[in-house]
Amino acid sequence: HDRPLNARGTRNAPMMAKRLADTGVDVQRILSSTALRARSTAAAFSAELGVPVELDEDLYHAFPRTLLTKAAEAGVPSVMIVAHDPGLSDLASRLSNGRITHMPTCAVATFTWQTDSWEEATPPAESLRFATPR
Repeated sequence: HDRPLNARGTRNAPMMAKRLADTGVDVQRILSSTALRARSTAAAFSAELGVPVELDEDLYHAFPRTLLTKAAEAGVPSVMIVAHDPGLSDLASRLSNGRITHMPTCAVATFTWQTDSWEEATPPAESLRFATPR
Protein backbone atom coordinates (compact mmCIF):
# COMPACT_ATOMS: atom_id res chain seq x y z
CA HIS A 1 0.00 0.00 0.00
CA ASP A 2 2.85 2.40 0.78
CA ARG A 3 5.09 1.46 -2.17
CA PRO A 4 6.12 4.65 -4.04
CA LEU A 5 6.26 5.13 -7.79
CA ASN A 6 9.50 3.95 -9.30
CA ALA A 7 11.58 6.18 -11.61
CA ARG A 8 9.62 5.07 -14.68
CA GLY A 9 6.30 5.84 -12.99
CA THR A 10 7.53 9.23 -11.82
CA ARG A 11 8.47 10.01 -15.42
CA ASN A 12 5.41 8.46 -17.11
CA ALA A 13 2.61 9.87 -14.94
CA PRO A 14 3.10 13.54 -15.94
CA MET A 15 3.69 12.52 -19.57
CA MET A 16 0.45 10.52 -19.72
CA ALA A 17 -1.42 13.31 -17.91
CA LYS A 18 -0.30 15.76 -20.60
CA ARG A 19 -1.27 13.32 -23.36
CA LEU A 20 -4.74 12.96 -21.84
CA ALA A 21 -5.13 16.72 -21.41
CA ASP A 22 -4.12 17.22 -25.05
CA THR A 23 -7.11 15.11 -26.15
CA GLY A 24 -9.43 17.77 -24.72
CA VAL A 25 -11.14 15.34 -22.37
CA ASP A 26 -13.27 17.03 -19.70
CA VAL A 27 -12.54 15.17 -16.46
CA GLN A 28 -14.86 16.45 -13.72
CA ARG A 29 -13.74 14.20 -10.84
CA ILE A 30 -10.60 12.20 -10.11
CA LEU A 31 -11.07 9.29 -7.72
CA SER A 32 -7.96 7.52 -6.49
CA SER A 33 -7.04 4.56 -4.40
CA THR A 34 -5.33 5.46 -1.15
CA ALA A 35 -2.18 3.52 -2.14
CA LEU A 36 0.85 5.81 -2.42
CA ARG A 37 1.63 4.97 -6.04
CA ALA A 38 -2.00 5.59 -7.07
CA ARG A 39 -2.12 8.87 -5.12
CA SER A 40 1.12 10.00 -6.77
CA THR A 41 -0.18 9.14 -10.24
CA ALA A 42 -3.49 10.88 -9.53
CA ALA A 43 -1.61 13.98 -8.34
CA ALA A 44 0.16 14.24 -11.71
CA PHE A 45 -3.18 14.08 -13.53
CA SER A 46 -4.71 16.54 -11.08
CA ALA A 47 -1.93 19.06 -11.73
CA GLU A 48 -2.35 18.76 -15.50
CA LEU A 49 -6.16 18.68 -15.60
CA GLY A 50 -6.87 21.13 -12.78
CA VAL A 51 -9.18 18.70 -10.99
CA PRO A 52 -8.67 17.81 -7.30
CA VAL A 53 -8.12 14.21 -6.26
CA GLU A 54 -10.61 12.45 -3.99
CA LEU A 55 -9.15 9.48 -2.14
CA ASP A 56 -11.25 6.36 -1.64
CA GLU A 57 -9.90 3.34 0.25
CA ASP A 58 -12.52 1.15 -1.47
CA LEU A 59 -10.59 1.56 -4.76
CA TYR A 60 -7.57 -0.34 -3.41
CA HIS A 61 -7.64 -3.69 -5.27
CA ALA A 62 -11.30 -3.15 -6.13
CA PHE A 63 -13.33 -5.41 -8.38
CA PRO A 64 -14.63 -4.00 -11.69
CA ARG A 65 -18.19 -3.63 -10.34
CA THR A 66 -16.90 -1.52 -7.42
CA LEU A 67 -14.87 0.71 -9.78
CA LEU A 68 -17.90 1.32 -12.00
CA THR A 69 -20.18 1.88 -9.00
CA LYS A 70 -17.77 4.44 -7.53
CA ALA A 71 -17.64 6.27 -10.86
CA ALA A 72 -21.44 6.40 -11.01
CA GLU A 73 -21.67 7.55 -7.38
CA ALA A 74 -19.37 10.50 -8.14
CA GLY A 75 -22.43 12.36 -9.41
CA VAL A 76 -20.88 13.71 -12.62
CA PRO A 77 -20.71 12.30 -16.17
CA SER A 78 -16.89 12.38 -16.50
CA VAL A 79 -14.87 10.53 -13.88
CA MET A 80 -11.26 9.39 -13.81
CA ILE A 81 -10.43 6.36 -11.67
CA VAL A 82 -6.85 5.70 -10.55
CA ALA A 83 -6.69 2.20 -9.10
CA HIS A 84 -5.07 -1.22 -9.51
CA ASP A 85 -5.01 -4.49 -11.35
CA PRO A 86 -6.54 -6.89 -11.85
CA GLY A 87 -9.68 -4.77 -11.36
CA LEU A 88 -8.75 -2.04 -13.85
CA SER A 89 -7.79 -4.46 -16.62
CA ASP A 90 -10.95 -6.49 -16.04
CA LEU A 91 -13.10 -3.37 -16.19
CA ALA A 92 -11.30 -2.07 -19.30
CA SER A 93 -11.84 -5.42 -20.99
CA ARG A 94 -15.53 -5.37 -20.12
CA LEU A 95 -16.05 -1.77 -21.25
CA SER A 96 -14.09 -2.33 -24.48
CA ASN A 97 -15.83 -5.61 -25.33
CA GLY A 98 -12.50 -7.41 -25.00
CA ARG A 99 -10.45 -5.02 -27.15
CA ILE A 100 -8.36 -3.98 -24.12
CA THR A 101 -7.00 -7.05 -22.38
CA HIS A 102 -4.46 -5.44 -20.06
CA MET A 103 -3.94 -1.99 -18.55
CA PRO A 104 -0.16 -1.58 -18.23
CA THR A 105 1.15 0.70 -15.51
CA CYS A 106 0.12 4.31 -16.22
CA ALA A 107 -2.02 3.35 -19.23
CA VAL A 108 -5.01 5.58 -19.90
CA ALA A 109 -8.30 4.35 -21.31
CA THR A 110 -11.27 6.62 -21.89
CA PHE A 111 -14.75 5.24 -22.48
CA THR A 112 -17.66 7.31 -23.74
CA TRP A 113 -21.37 6.94 -24.20
CA GLN A 114 -23.86 9.35 -25.76
CA THR A 115 -25.53 9.93 -22.41
CA ASP A 116 -24.86 11.65 -19.11
CA SER A 117 -26.78 8.93 -17.26
CA TRP A 118 -24.69 6.23 -15.61
CA GLU A 119 -27.72 3.92 -15.74
CA GLU A 120 -27.61 4.11 -19.54
CA ALA A 121 -23.82 3.80 -19.74
CA THR A 122 -23.76 0.03 -19.93
CA PRO A 123 -20.88 -2.07 -21.27
CA PRO A 124 -19.53 -2.01 -23.81
CA ALA A 125 -18.74 1.69 -24.27
CA GLU A 126 -19.82 3.37 -27.50
CA SER A 127 -16.28 4.60 -28.14
CA LEU A 128 -12.90 4.31 -26.50
CA ARG A 129 -9.34 5.62 -26.55
CA PHE A 130 -6.39 3.70 -25.18
CA ALA A 131 -2.83 4.90 -24.70
CA THR A 132 0.21 3.51 -22.94
CA PRO A 133 3.47 5.22 -22.01
CA ARG A 134 5.41 3.11 -24.54
